[in-house]
Order: sequence, then C-alpha cells, then structure tokens
Amino acid sequence: MMEKKSPHILNASSNLLGFSLIIITSLKITKISMHTHLDEFASVSCMLFACSCFFSFLAIRTKSERREHKYETIADYLFLIALFCIVLAVIIVTVKIID
Repeated sequence: MMEKKSPHILNASSNLLGFSLIIITSLKITKISMHTHLDEFASVSCMLFACSCFFSFLAIRTKSERREHKYETIADYLFLIALFCIVLAVIIVTVKIID
C-alpha cells in the first residue's frame, strides 16, 4: 500500500501559501507589480495552494477510501500547478534583477 501523501501536501502547501503571500505583500510595498505579471502568478499560486490545502485536509478527514484517493489526487495536481506558478514568478524576479 502506498504511503498517504495528504499530510505532506498540506504541510508544503500551507508553507508555500505563506511564501506566496509574502511575495504579493512585498510587491505591493515596492510597487514592482505594475511592470510585470509577477503579482498575477503569485496570486494564482496563492489560490491554488489554498485549494490544495483544502483538498488535502479533506483527504485526511474523510472516511471513504475512494474519496480520500480522489481528494489527494486533486490536491496533488493543484499543488503541482501552483508550484509551476511560483517557479514562473521566481524566473520573472530573476530576469528583472538581471536587467
């Protein structure tokens, strides 16, 4: 039997949700967001990380094994897409710093 990923997804998603919120806050303070799509990527990642947290929590709490697998899969894919958005945000910051 495979080890359950839901607790790991919940932990990582909640940490990266905080990281994304820090990115958005720092962009608003420094007023960099007007010149890039960085805040859009960070905002999308926040929403996806929050949804990933929600579905991984549901997977942990549900009694049905079929639902648990379904929720865990949804949380896993949302986490992956959100991670991709954060990577794009980091690439934008790196390009902005190099310019």
